[in-house]
Amino acid sequence: MQGNVLVVHGGGPTAVINASLYGVIEQAKESGAVDKVYAAMGGSEGILKEDFLDLLQFPEERLKLLLETPATAIGSSRYALEQEDYDAMPAIFQKYNIRYVLLNGGNGTMDTCGKIYAACKESGVTVVGIPKTIDNDIAITDHTPGYGSAARYIAATTAEVGVDVKSLPIHVCVIEAMGRNAGWITAASALARKNPGDAPHLIYLPERVFNEEEFLEDVKKLYDEKGGVVVVASEGLRGPDGEPIVPPIFKCGRATYYGDVSAHLANLVIQKLGIKARNEKPGICGRASIAWQSPVDQAEAVLAGREALKAAMEGVGGVMIGFIRDENEDGHYSIHLKRIPIEEVMMYERIIPDNYINERGNDVTQEFVDWCRPLIGPELRDFIDFHDERKKLEQ
Repeated sequence: MQGNVLVVHGGGPTAVINASLYGVIEQAKESGAVDKVYAAMGGSEGILKEDFLDLLQFPEERLKLLLETPATAIGSSRYALEQEDYDAMPAIFQKYNIRYVLLNGGNGTMDTCGKIYAACKESGVTVVGIPKTIDNDIAITDHTPGYGSAARYIAATTAEVGVDVKSLPIHVCVIEAMGRNAGWITAASALARKNPGDAPHLIYLPERVFNEEEFLEDVKKLYDEKGGVVVVASEGLRGPDGEPIVPPIFKCGRATYYGDVSAHLANLVIQKLGIKARNEKPGICGRASIAWQSPVDQAEAVLAGREALKAAMEGVGGVMIGFIRDENEDGHYSIHLKRIPIEEVMMYERIIPDNYINERGNDVTQEFVDWCRPLIGPELRDFIDFHDERKKLEQ
């Protein structure tokens, strides 16, 4: 029996969310059992508005652009669904002969996925989740599509800023990374390092209580040694009282607009140490960048989209597609997919474990670097420093 697919995007976009959409489309074409692949335009609210677009009407050369299109080509939202909204959906799906509903998003979207699954249990509609978040904070899965590209961006940006600061070593530069309560993106800045002493020199994660006195001690010591210091700090840093070190500007549900943590830290350095400092806050640049998209991330995003539709067409609903890393003796990176029960990931926030954070709480461990390295794709480019080159010649 032929049926239609509906894809819904939720929450903040990533550099590869459209790649998962492309995976769904390609799998639908290959199956020969799908008439239409509908997109809910503008996220979950698009379901209630019945604002659907059949993506199969577009030629392959246009659809292939999804692989390298930033943001979400079909729109997203943080629309808060009520129970009556869920109750109305089965009739809408039946009206459009939608048999498979795929929701692509993070923790909040997986919660929505679980509730739509519950509402559709008796209707013959199969509901499956596709993981997506730059924050990498979804449970069970080793990592999420979107994270590898955000990690590559922050690592590359930190490396470039590090070269700038090293070439004019007169100040402290604080880079702020996104990630809410989880420090996965912030931690990935460590992959900027190629040689001892390379930036970032300090990394502060929300999984550790931020100690202002220790921060200033660390900065002063490094400044005295190097003259130029690069700090990467999470937007979600909290003080001993458990409150953000900078009050959020705006909060609505799970969406939080943080204050300028990097500006606050730079001001501390200026006011309390008398050292010139500046701050950088890439913000959504890091999740929108296609220039720094990880090819590993893109390929795995496509795979997640394909597997989600496969599961749905096999009648396996109420699951999210997860990535499980294989334990290879030779250290070769590979993963296999797992269909994780949706109730195990709904609204659960996965933070960085202790073994990935150093004792002082101002850096990550080699164990984290080894875990993260395969996800960002090819090695970052090398830079030349003639100060170092001269030292090599003299040796």
